[in-house]
Amino acid sequence: MNVPIVDPLQGDFPETIEEFLQYGSMKCIAFNRRGSLLAAGCANGTCVIWDFETRGIARELHDKDCTAPITSVAWSKYGHHLLASATDKSLTLWHVVNEKKIARITLQQTPLSVRLHPGGPPTPSICLACPLSSAPVLVDLNTGSTTVLPAFVSDNGNPPAPNSRNKFSDGSPPFTPTAATFDKYGDLIYVGNSKGEILIIDSKSIKVHAVVPIPGGTVVKDIVFSRDGRYLLTNSNDRVIRVYYNLLSVKGSGKEIEKISSNNNSYENNYEKLKANGASCLTISCELSDAIAKIPWKAPCFSGDSEWIVGASASKGEHRLCIWNRSGRLVKILEGPKEALIDIAWHPVDPTIVSVSVAGLAYIWAKEHVENWSAFAPDFVELEENEEYVEREDEFDLNAYVEKAEEQLINEDEHVDIETYDKDSTFSDLDDSTTMELIYLAAIPIPDTPDEQPDKCLGSSSKLEDSNHSGSPSSLDAVQNGQAIPPASSPMEVDNSTAEEPAEAANSKRRRRLSAKGLELQQAEKGKKPTTKNKSNGKSPGSNGKQVEPVNGNSSAVDDEATEDDDI
Repeated sequence: MNVPIVDPLQGDFPETIEEFLQYGSMKCIAFNRRGSLLAAGCANGTCVIWDFETRGIARELHDKDCTAPITSVAWSKYGHHLLASATDKSLTLWHVVNEKKIARITLQQTPLSVRLHPGGPPTPSICLACPLSSAPVLVDLNTGSTTVLPAFVSDNGNPPAPNSRNKFSDGSPPFTPTAATFDKYGDLIYVGNSKGEILIIDSKSIKVHAVVPIPGGTVVKDIVFSRDGRYLLTNSNDRVIRVYYNLLSVKGSGKEIEKISSNNNSYENNYEKLKANGASCLTISCELSDAIAKIPWKAPCFSGDSEWIVGASASKGEHRLCIWNRSGRLVKILEGPKEALIDIAWHPVDPTIVSVSVAGLAYIWAKEHVENWSAFAPDFVELEENEEYVEREDEFDLNAYVEKAEEQLINEDEHVDIETYDKDSTFSDLDDSTTMELIYLAAIPIPDTPDEQPDKCLGSSSKLEDSNHSGSPSSLDAVQNGQAIPPASSPMEVDNSTAEEPAEAANSKRRRRLSAKGLELQQAEKGKKPTTKNKSNGKSPGSNGKQVEPVNGNSSAVDDEATEDDDI
């Protein structure tokens, strides 16, 4: 087996900004299961899908009924559908391949985040939405019906009675923003409330099975599961990210928590029983925070292999990413451009992070690979300076016995199987499914216009530039302000007449430098009389078959005219 060329001791996390993507003003992003497609929601209500392998645009989903900014995007399990929520309180389900809108539902509150049910039929019908100032709701995308999830539990184990004052127009009680997510297979829903608790709710019966109190008792802003379903993290207002280990089985967690709940019947207080159930479901693993600066965090998430946790600084004007390992040790701090960060996503497979700035750009953080040439030759030695090599006496001698031993018999009639392939253990949960997963989309090529101005290039639907440093690109300010960035050209490609024609200077066409006599001829063509050193006798050249006589016997004028003709 070949040795990997990348040094394994470097760490599987990104280190610098590789490039950035631009399409309007992007607000949120999400990878599909394989990481081959990247969906982004824009400020004008458009959803764009990038082919992450080629960095090209594969789909542009426009909804004429929605022009409000997109707040969240979510992929279905098989990748054929995309759900988007907007600030106009709408939920829109798209069919990615056909670019068709399947369903559109309007909620009573603005949804900040949405999640599609990870199981069920190929066409998703249930989603989880977290509104701005109300409890999370389960939404049936087929019928439009909603089910409000319990966000709090009283001492007797039942949801508290709503307060009669400060109600909304529909009579629902006010809530502070809450966070919620499905587990890996959608059997349970984990809800974080403003009291600093995690409620574990059955997704079918909407029954609260367990409560896990969070140390500090502050508002839970984010709650995220790892891809393998073994770890859960919460982001609270006390500026601490907490990582929990899931004690339940990843598959069949609903039945297992029912058994735990039925066995704990010795508690007289139902709330104490729910807390006991929660202790059998989650156990805290580590706490992540900045002990010195006490900075708040935004959009934390796991890496694809659940080995790393990344959190973004929520401080104004900072584009900083902090990466910890699963034991809680800080391993890397990534400094980006001086732009606030609003969303991040870790690639499901590769050590790559995509972050979205407040300016609407998506920065791609990648790894700086250090090549390990000993992977190709085990005896490879890297030299710091030239050394004299002494050839061995038998180094290039032929050894017939060794060559004979290396010969292998090849059966040319043997059948070669090119259809069977090894299953990827990372995505083994789809092996028993008959539904084909959508991995790639055919990108729509955009023809290039030869004489296209830089202004038109900046206004095109796709924008992709390179940035080999960890800061903002040098032309970023001009791109954000909508200004044209003329391509750099060498001094030899600039015409002397560009000072007289500034409008043509922005064009990238190559022009030839004219000589001094060529400039005189150019002025003559414009109606100006060229200046000559000598004058002729007024006779036309070649008239009556006679040669033109130069004045005073001087032939310099004729030679100058011949030289100008040669220049022409």
